[in-house]
Amino acid sequence: MHTPTPHLLAQTTNTRDAMGYVSFLKTVARLVVNNFLAVVAVAVASTVVRKAWPICPDEIVNRMRALPPAHVFILLILAAVLVKMRRMRRGRDVYLVEYGCFRPKACYRTPFATCLEHAHLMPYLVDEESVAFAMRLLERSGLGEETCVPDAYHYMPPDRSLRASREEAELVIFAAVDDVFAKTAPVINPADIDVLVVNCSIFTPVPVFADMVVNRYKLRADVKIVNLSGMGCSAGLVSVGLAKNVLHTSPPGTRVLIVSTEILSSQYYVGTERAMLLPNCLFRMGAAAMILSNSADHARFRLRRVVRTVTAARDADYRCVFQEEDDNGNTGIRLSKDLATTAGYALKNNIAAFGPLVLPAWEQLLVALTIIKRKLLSGRAKVRLYRPDFRTAFEHICIHAGGRGVIDEVQHGLGLSDDDVEASRMTLHRFGNTSSSSVLYELAYLEAKGRMGMGDRVWMISFGAGFDCNSVAWECIKPASDADGPWAECISRYPVQLPEIDKDM
Repeated sequence: MHTPTPHLLAQTTNTRDAMGYVSFLKTVARLVVNNFLAVVAVAVASTVVRKAWPICPDEIVNRMRALPPAHVFILLILAAVLVKMRRMRRGRDVYLVEYGCFRPKACYRTPFATCLEHAHLMPYLVDEESVAFAMRLLERSGLGEETCVPDAYHYMPPDRSLRASREEAELVIFAAVDDVFAKTAPVINPADIDVLVVNCSIFTPVPVFADMVVNRYKLRADVKIVNLSGMGCSAGLVSVGLAKNVLHTSPPGTRVLIVSTEILSSQYYVGTERAMLLPNCLFRMGAAAMILSNSADHARFRLRRVVRTVTAARDADYRCVFQEEDDNGNTGIRLSKDLATTAGYALKNNIAAFGPLVLPAWEQLLVALTIIKRKLLSGRAKVRLYRPDFRTAFEHICIHAGGRGVIDEVQHGLGLSDDDVEASRMTLHRFGNTSSSSVLYELAYLEAKGRMGMGDRVWMISFGAGFDCNSVAWECIKPASDADGPWAECISRYPVQLPEIDKDM
């Protein structure tokens, strides 16, 4: 066995000491930059106190008494005006009081074997080659064997009638709303809701879903309702942004109920276009409901930031998720093969606006330095832009569970670990792509695992047709006492090991 010489041991020790010293300097620099304003304030206060120290307290009181009453009155008015202007500019804080998710029963399960059997029972709708393609896609999708589809999908052929769609809507929406009201009772009841926002992209009946919720829960006659459609999987966070704007200008104590869902029954694609078969394989039934308020009473999360980025001006992005008919007249949603790339581009633009609002000053300084370096060395050297570490700003990140490729793209783009995207992957595995409600299932996963603590910061990222990207930042102010939610019967089995996928497959 080789024994290191004293010279090598000393060199190794010196190297470790140097690395530790450099790490210490970086830590100090990061603390100073991130708390720059506090450092300056302490320095200024120290200077003021030092210079004013020779003045005794009695002299200070005498000088204040010597001021004319009119001057004192003017100073008080100016101070009150400044405080009022600050509050008006900031707007009222917005809070997430509670949320609930639809939890499907086992009878709605659609394991891979069932998908294959059903596909073979519809030979006049889907050819053998398309069946093989769909099964390969399903195996690579990241979905598990417990994802669920509505009753309409279990018929051969699928029931795409208006009645079937209404039944699915009533099932998932009412279950989610019942869940959120059960968690808030007796503090908040349906009669306490002032604004209702419902979003569902493709299926929009008459009367709309918002009216359906009003009728079911007998909401007040003066309730304000909004029904959003066509915004894809990002509509849930778009609704949060809308609710924030409403609550900023509403009286204290105003409450907004948001319902997010996607109805599948009428949207089953029966053609053979591969790009249009993707939604059949990825989307599953789901819904979530949230109660937001501008009062902190009984609230569990504080809304910090909402940033929406739309890239629809680019033709490729606009047609990335597109509803149309195929050559045989079958209607479906065409998903572009460049969907993951488009999501990455939209996220990059979103981060450019979102990052400065949430990142610590140290991370922003590093980005600024590389931008300056790139400009100074333009044409002489290739300078890679610094990728900020968003884990310094957030303890949890919920990426829309749109598919394995989308999660992979965001993970790679942000430099996240497998632990950082666990909630997204496990939600995709257990529930599939539930569209706009998926980020709430991910939040429920984190809480069911007991990982959410007071003060923890959460970043929700969603993508939608258009194409657009939405970022919403929350701060936990009260962890859930009973956090199982939609994961009640299966959280002990998660996380699961996902199979490796051959990229050349």
